[in-house]
Amino acid sequence: MAKDNKSNKKQEEQTIPGMEIDHKYSEKKPGVPENPEKMQKEMDKTKKELEKIKNFIVKKYSFIQSLSILPPQSINFFVEEEEVPKETEKYLHLYVVVPEEKIKKIPEMKKEIIKQVEVVQKTLKQKIWLQIKTPVDIWEVALDSKFELSGAIAMSFPLYDKGFLGALRVAEIHKSLVLQKFEKYVVSYVVGGSLVRGDAVKTSDVDVFVIINDTDVKRMPRLELKERLRSIIYQYIGQAEDLAGVKNKLSPQIYLLTDFWESVKDAHPVIFTFIRDGVPLYDRHTFMPWKALLRMGKLKPSPEAIDMFMSMGDQTIKRAKRVLLDVVIQDIFYGVSTPSQALLMLYGLPPTNVKETVKEMKRIFVDKEKMLEKKYYDILEEIMIKYYKGYEHGKVKEVSGKEIDRLLKNMELYLKRLQELREQIEKRAQEKTIEQIHKDVFELLKGLVKAKSQKEIIAEFDKKFIKTRQFPPQNLRILNDIVKAKTEFKKGKLNSHLVNEARKNASILINDLIEYNQRCELVNKNNNKKE
Repeated sequence: MAKDNKSNKKQEEQTIPGMEIDHKYSEKKPGVPENPEKMQKEMDKTKKELEKIKNFIVKKYSFIQSLSILPPQSINFFVEEEEVPKETEKYLHLYVVVPEEKIKKIPEMKKEIIKQVEVVQKTLKQKIWLQIKTPVDIWEVALDSKFELSGAIAMSFPLYDKGFLGALRVAEIHKSLVLQKFEKYVVSYVVGGSLVRGDAVKTSDVDVFVIINDTDVKRMPRLELKERLRSIIYQYIGQAEDLAGVKNKLSPQIYLLTDFWESVKDAHPVIFTFIRDGVPLYDRHTFMPWKALLRMGKLKPSPEAIDMFMSMGDQTIKRAKRVLLDVVIQDIFYGVSTPSQALLMLYGLPPTNVKETVKEMKRIFVDKEKMLEKKYYDILEEIMIKYYKGYEHGKVKEVSGKEIDRLLKNMELYLKRLQELREQIEKRAQEKTIEQIHKDVFELLKGLVKAKSQKEIIAEFDKKFIKTRQFPPQNLRILNDIVKAKTEFKKGKLNSHLVNEARKNASILINDLIEYNQRCELVNKNNNKKE
């Protein structure tokens, strides 16, 4: 309720259509000017009383789709069509739309709403007339070619709307803009979709169909006419949406009359549905005859159309089988082959082809490293050899949905295992890195200090080289970090980032040790030459 009141706040601030009726038809002496302040007070009072009626109706009958005031200038249309009595020309006309399934409640609603209206009318000079309709009633008006009536309903002033009235309004405004520009080309302007079904909301797309007469076009090719008119029709979409003040988006479809007729003869399902369910907001004796002929069973497809649609079943089966095969050959195949190649590259091998990938996965991870169980290799082999290679050699021509379900399940298991395998490979590589760093550093240090154990080597290096400033203090820190990294790794606490840090820092220490050894060798060589 709060949301609806907020959305209608701007509309309520406007002058309500029908307010001028009170002044137009009020008895006043000639030559006596109206009092503007009095007029404004009467308008404000009318708005306030209408708000009471709206709140009563919405609260008691929450299922209503819209509540609006018909434009004063349109009342004569309803009188002429005997929709309302002639004496109501001076009345304020409330128009309520309810869902078709609530049609049995209309008599009860009228009785209760009229009671409320009678209470309100006691404080108003303006009399009120009530109409309660369903969307089907509105569409019957349009199907009877009473487009003035349906247009008046579309342009009524909304007091409350769930989306039906706004969708109808934006279509009506768009239709008017299109007809003003090139009415001679438009033979039908038809609405369909959720609007016709009566379940449109404030965010629903509004499906409209515009049929263009191309039978008398001489100055330009038919397709050029269609594209020119399509461009203009689409340009009016934004303008119509802005004028309507709604969130509903127009979704127009443009048809040439000759193409449309060909589709009717070919029994195109979309066109038949369009004719069956569509409702014209404008028609020059084109759409309604088709609709009548369809209802009478006179619109029948040609033998060629029947053959075409019969063949679509077989084509659909073939296409579905091809799609299923593509899932295996493209999606599932690449889903297992690419990650497998990635792990082989992580291990240190160059990229491999299909056969080599299968072969190397078995040789490296199943047989040599014993890191991958054979059941996972079997999944890889089935997908890449049996299905992919089988398809290439013409042995596999189709697959069933059941097979795809099984392969997808196996693929999921395989990829999950590959992720675990990747972690194993990375951990092993990190272990080798730490071991190699540790080995290289302490092999170099053994050549400098006369000690065997790790603890003794560190102590001697500190005593003879760090404290004597032959090496910077950071080298001792790096040495201790390498020892710590190896210890932490064995405990499973070291990650790849710390391993990379240890490797980078170790290179600094190793370079310093190599340079020191080279300087010592050079000094010894020079001393030997002097002797």
